[in-house]
Amino acid sequence: MNLWQYTLRRLLYIIPTILGVAGIIFVIFNLVAPDPALIMLGKHASVAQIAELRSELGLDKPYWAQYLDIVKSAFTFDFGRSWTTKQEILSMIKRGAIPSLTLSVPAFFLSTVISISISLFVSFYRGKWLDKSAVFICVLLMSVTSLAYILFGQWLFAYKLGWFEISGYESGFPDFVPYIILPVIIWIVLSIGPDVRFYRTVMLDEIYQDYVRTAKAKGLSEKTILFKHVLKNAMIPIVTFVVIQIPFLILGALLLENFFSIPGLGGITLNGIYNSDFPVIKAMTILTAMAYIIFSVITDVIYTLVDPRVRLK
Repeated sequence: MNLWQYTLRRLLYIIPTILGVAGIIFVIFNLVAPDPALIMLGKHASVAQIAELRSELGLDKPYWAQYLDIVKSAFTFDFGRSWTTKQEILSMIKRGAIPSLTLSVPAFFLSTVISISISLFVSFYRGKWLDKSAVFICVLLMSVTSLAYILFGQWLFAYKLGWFEISGYESGFPDFVPYIILPVIIWIVLSIGPDVRFYRTVMLDEIYQDYVRTAKAKGLSEKTILFKHVLKNAMIPIVTFVVIQIPFLILGALLLENFFSIPGLGGITLNGIYNSDFPVIKAMTILTAMAYIIFSVITDVIYTLVDPRVRLK
């Protein structure tokens, strides 16, 4: 099977997957969650008011019709209007995508590069005090809640020292740069702990393989083995770990965007949750599911590029 046939077949899996996701969304928001009309109007609303709002929101339709609406929105990207802001959800997503990506893309890229570099460095000194210190620092970083990093960073570096903007956002390059520097730094600090531990484990698994012992027996240097052979053979789990995180970048950084007042998709999602704005939550859930499927296909294709032993079937 060639690459195009394999990619097409995997992309066709989107259809049953979206049908399943739509079913889960329907069950959660229509059968499990409380009545949105009652949430929006409050417990003192009359029966007539609730019935009127349910009709306005389309909640009085038959269940099968509501399910088909979800499926239709997934393939047409017509998510309707927000219950709270009355704006078209697709327009809200388009406006929020750029602020989210200006934060998440550089932060994700830098955190990945830094984490892999640190992992290679400590793997070179495995078992020594430098390696043990790095593991201890990673565990220490992971033990502190993300909220603490955000509040401390805002208080010290933005409020006390005045090095960065404490909150806000300006559209257009380079106007947005001062507003994302501190959130990017916090993102990197939050990512280094779990990322370095994962990449280090992957590289150590490769270091103890037979081909490494053979390379040493041939007289190759430790650096050559580590950077030329170990890193190359560790690319499969690294690619999986990196690419599978990309779909979730469309949500942005929920807490970072919220605390730094960045008008991105994370803020839209959180506001949708706070206000029980089900159309917004449904839209973000569907987009994340579709992006996850697409990037899973991309991951499998990249496998063949980084490791010739992988064959598409």
